[in-house]
Amino acid sequence: MEEMPLDDRGLAYGDGLFETVLVRDGEPLLWSEHVARLRRGAERLGFALPDEDAMGALCRQAPPGLAVLKLIVTRGSGGRGYRPPDSPTPRLRWQLASFTPQPVRWHEGVRVRHCRLRLGRQPALAGIKHLNRLENVLARGEWQDDAIAEGLLCDSHGQLVEATCMNLFWLRRGRLETPRLAHCGVAGTLREALLSELDIAEVEAGPAALLDAEAAWLGNSLQGVWPLTQLDDPQGACLRRWSLDENHRLLQDAGHRLLGYPTIR
Repeated sequence: MEEMPLDDRGLAYGDGLFETVLVRDGEPLLWSEHVARLRRGAERLGFALPDEDAMGALCRQAPPGLAVLKLIVTRGSGGRGYRPPDSPTPRLRWQLASFTPQPVRWHEGVRVRHCRLRLGRQPALAGIKHLNRLENVLARGEWQDDAIAEGLLCDSHGQLVEATCMNLFWLRRGRLETPRLAHCGVAGTLREALLSELDIAEVEAGPAALLDAEAAWLGNSLQGVWPLTQLDDPQGACLRRWSLDENHRLLQDAGHRLLGYPTIR
């Protein structure tokens, strides 16, 4: 595969999209959700996607078992400065790699923290998985402790959005909730599938919502669903602990059925 040229707009400006797809024995999981998000992103950015069937066929080159297909689609080369070319030629790059999830986090749950960084609101980019992830990079750089699995992000108005690379869910007063992603954040493919499977309300809520939650989870289409057992503030002080019970398996079971992962008992 040829190298990405220096004048590629994805490399120069983050002008593109990407997907990370879980592949099981050559079959992509949640493929329709991944393609739908790519279409939304390409429509927002204003360029055409490469052939969708050809992208899906790449999965057949995966080794047996679990693998990850990473797709990167850029607008291609051209244009003067930030001005996009009138007739772009999108460029596709891809990579397949073996993958192993982290079952201990399914069983034992995870400790997470709030991040100091706040996500900027930009509705034009909300929901899509574009290449400019510098906010996530900065947020992930806030901690080095391997005991902390993830960091939670609020937006500039103080509303919960997501974790650095996973979506956030919680159970509050008997109702499943997840942040509404109208202003920023990535609408994960597992999140989309769970919204279709379960009665989950999309809400605008601040961090206090988690203090009232009976259970909380992080999830994405690679790792599955991790229940939260401890939430810290950015300075490391514990704000809330949860004991794992049947409430915590509710969303996890649904997510793992979609990905072919085991249910946890």
